[in-house]
Amino acid sequence: MRERPRNLKDMLAEAKDTSELMVDLAYAALFYNSEDISEEVFRLEERLNDLVFDMRTLAILAARSPADSEQMAGILQVVQDIEKIGNAANDIAKIVVKRLGIPRELLQDIPDAEETPTRVRIHSGSELDGSSLDDADLPTETGMRPIAIRSDDEWNFDPEPEDVLRAGDVLFMQGPPEGVAEVRELAGAAAVVHAPAAEPAGELTELERAVDILIEMKNLSEVAVGLAYSALLYYDAGLAREVVAIENEMDEMRYRLERWVLLAARHMEDSSRLRGVLHLATASETIADCAMEMVWIVEKGEEVHPVLSAALGETDEIVMKLTVSPGSPADGKTLEDLQLETETGMFALAVNRGGRWTYRPRDNYVLKGDDSLLFTGAPEGLEPIADLFGQRLEGPA
Repeated sequence: MRERPRNLKDMLAEAKDTSELMVDLAYAALFYNSEDISEEVFRLEERLNDLVFDMRTLAILAARSPADSEQMAGILQVVQDIEKIGNAANDIAKIVVKRLGIPRELLQDIPDAEETPTRVRIHSGSELDGSSLDDADLPTETGMRPIAIRSDDEWNFDPEPEDVLRAGDVLFMQGPPEGVAEVRELAGAAAVVHAPAAEPAGELTELERAVDILIEMKNLSEVAVGLAYSALLYYDAGLAREVVAIENEMDEMRYRLERWVLLAARHMEDSSRLRGVLHLATASETIADCAMEMVWIVEKGEEVHPVLSAALGETDEIVMKLTVSPGSPADGKTLEDLQLETETGMFALAVNRGGRWTYRPRDNYVLKGDDSLLFTGAPEGLEPIADLFGQRLEGPA
């Protein structure tokens, strides 16, 4: 493990990246039912706890006046929420270790989420064999971002651009489902053959309804966090209100999910296997709650400390706001036409049209000139997406 940075900005950036990595790995542990990956989530929690302690110490030392204290209070709020997001990831990983129950219906639906975990073994002679992550440029080429590499029994949960992939390595990634086939082809792995979809057998069961709500909660919680970081970075009260609206919706979804789980339990011999569903719902709701707590600074009109803005602009997964130039390649195209996630590695969080935000726009959403979009993803995707939107980058994001 590399030595922790000693200034508040770098610590904030690393803590944000660590908490997001924990969430990605926790879902990967769930999908692959892997206690090994769960244990690494727990290890990352220790790293995050150390960072949080050091950040709190530095923030207190830096507050030398009432004005400083007010700004540092905002930073401490964000630090606390980053810690709680890490704790929620820890709870997700415990579903595997504690064997709380992972319904088959949930594992079937996870690949249909907006981002899905996947893993692939690098085959000898493939395009990825001997290639560095920088050369492979997977986020831009496939939309999938590397989150871990396993070489025999050695794990690397902080892959760097210069890391070289070798035959036999197992690469773990997170991204849009449509990017999985491209990565497998690059790695020389056989294509995944999906069984024919079963014909609908009538109405959805109670458990299937609960799982559908759970997948939606997972997607919404991730969007809420992205919007919260965007609201802080751009000091946007409209985005802050959207985060609050998502959190309110999450509360309602949680109530509906609990009802369907209770109804499903009547038809199961061992209803204890539904505990995993309830734990995952609680974790997703907690993540959305953290997003809402982060934006109180913007909601109340309090000043955001420059250190916080700088840290959010320097993380591994950045947030970017771009406007569609009239007549640009994106003008008049749907998100599906542009294939933004697989072509640039950037995920559209929200669209602003005429002052109204639409978060998590669907694939059939048609972009128009002067639309403003918020994206999150790897920095490598900034240049290609700026070209699509007819924009020029004028320095670091």
